[in-house]
Amino acid sequence: MKRILPFIIILLVLGVALGSAWYLKRSATEPRSVTKSPAPASPIANASTGVVPGAEPAHTLGPANAPAQLEEFGDFECPPCGLLHPILEEMHKEFGDQLRITFREFPLVPTHQHALAAASAAEAAGLQGKFWEMHDLIYENQKSWHETFDVRPIFEGYAKQIGLNIERYKADVNSSAVAERIFQDGKRGHSLGVKGTPTVFLNGREVPFESLPAEKLRVLIRHELTGK
Repeated sequence: MKRILPFIIILLVLGVALGSAWYLKRSATEPRSVTKSPAPASPIANASTGVVPGAEPAHTLGPANAPAQLEEFGDFECPPCGLLHPILEEMHKEFGDQLRITFREFPLVPTHQHALAAASAAEAAGLQGKFWEMHDLIYENQKSWHETFDVRPIFEGYAKQIGLNIERYKADVNSSAVAERIFQDGKRGHSLGVKGTPTVFLNGREVPFESLPAEKLRVLIRHELTGK
């Protein structure tokens, strides 16, 4: 099975390469606080237009029946994604069971040389039931590892820190099962028109990039909950 892994990765690279140039322009502007009311989000495509489900089971926080459903397509090496991470943590704490957050892998390769390794590390941790623990460590330490030549020992250190079986982790991180999950999330992203990161959908509508700062995202979530 390992022999097919390079071909899966090639498919990922080809799939996201077209969005890389656009992303470089987009990610130059980091999320910032503004007071102007956010513009209405646009509806995303539905199943009839070819949207695919992504990796199953998805990585989620919050109950399946939460009235506000937020889905993020993220890249662990993307600076704006790193800035969005604490914002989503804040929203999770603030809205509790009223909000469900789903994370989808969308590593922008080759723009980010370690994005695929980071996604693989998180997914390998997920196979041992600790995706979110690895997700948080990778984002919280983004500035310390993204310029490192070889990130594998760093991510193995995180694996030890969160109590993973290291031998299993080493086997899983390069496995076809992990590659397939990343590939399926990428397919879902492309079917929804995702071209860069972070891209966030709230109840089936794409959140404008400029509406991702906490003050504006909070307003959008409250609107979904109250209609106001």
